[in-house]
Amino acid sequence: MSTSPAQIGQPVPSESSRKKMTKVTKRNVVNGMLFVSPWVIGFIALTMVPFVLSLYYSFTTYDVVAAPDWTGIQNYVQLMKDPIFWTSIYNTLFYTVFSVPLSIVIGVALALLLNLKIRGMAFYRTIFYLPSIVPLVASSILWLWLFDPQFGLINSMLEAIGIRGPGWLVDPAWSKPALIVMGLWGIGGAMIIYLAGLQDIPQEMYESAELDGAVWWHKIVYITLPMLTPVIFFNLIMGLIGSFQYFTQAYIVTSGGPNDSTLFYSLYLYNNAFSYFHMGYASAMAWILFLLIMAATLIVFKSSARWVFYGGDK
Repeated sequence: MSTSPAQIGQPVPSESSRKKMTKVTKRNVVNGMLFVSPWVIGFIALTMVPFVLSLYYSFTTYDVVAAPDWTGIQNYVQLMKDPIFWTSIYNTLFYTVFSVPLSIVIGVALALLLNLKIRGMAFYRTIFYLPSIVPLVASSILWLWLFDPQFGLINSMLEAIGIRGPGWLVDPAWSKPALIVMGLWGIGGAMIIYLAGLQDIPQEMYESAELDGAVWWHKIVYITLPMLTPVIFFNLIMGLIGSFQYFTQAYIVTSGGPNDSTLFYSLYLYNNAFSYFHMGYASAMAWILFLLIMAATLIVFKSSARWVFYGGDK
C-alpha cells in the first residue's frame, strides 16, 4: 500500500512547481547537449563517418580521381596474394613480439629502482621521463645520427672498445632491432604508470612479509609483481595496440628500407593510400588491421583472469 506525501506530513508539490521543475530539467539537458555538441559533431564527422566509409571503400576500387567502383571482396583476395602485405605483417609481428615484452620488463625494473627512497630521486625520475615527451620527429632524427654506421656515436663507442659495430639502419638484419632500441628509449611514460602502481601497494604487506622472514626478492615475486599485474595488463594492452600501428619512426628514419625490412603494416597501408592512391586497397588493409588488433586484445583479456590479480580478489 503506497503512502502519499500528505499522509506522512510532507507538503504536496503543486502543479506549477512540477512544471517549473520540468522546465529546469529541460533547460539543464539542453545546456548539457550544447556543451557536448562540439565533441559529438567532431566524433561523428571525423570518426564515425570515415569509419563507415572505409568499410564501404574496402569493397571498391577507389583511386580518389574516379568514383568508387564496387568489386566485392576483390581487395581482400588480392591482399592474400600480395607478398609485400605478408612481409609487412611479419615485420610488425617481429616488432611486437620483442618490443612489448622488453618494454614491460625494462619499465618495471626502472620503476622498482626509481621507487627507492634515496636523495635526489625526483631528479632521476625526471631524467628517465624526459625522453618520452620529446617529439617523435626530433627523437627519430637524433637516433638516425646515433645509428649512423660510420660517424654515429654508438658505433664510435663500440669501436673504442674494439668491437666492430653493425650497419644498424642500413643492414636488413639490424634495422628492426635498431627501431626496437629506439622505442625502448622512450619508455618513460609507461615507467611512470608502473611507479604509480608501486606506490599504491600497501606498505603493511611488505612489513608483514618482513616479519615472516621474507628477503627483498621474495617481496618482489610474491607481493610487488602480483599487486602490479593490473598496471602490467593495462600497459600490455596499450603496447599491443601501439606496436600494431607502429609508423612514425619507421617512416622518418628508414621509409620501410632497407629491402622492406622495416616496412611495417601501417607504413605499407599509408603508402597504398597516399603514395599509390589505392584507397580501396588501403581501406581493406585498415579493416584487417582493426580485426588483428581486436583479436590480440581479446586474447589478452581472456587470459587476464589467470594472471591479473586485483586487490579485492579472494
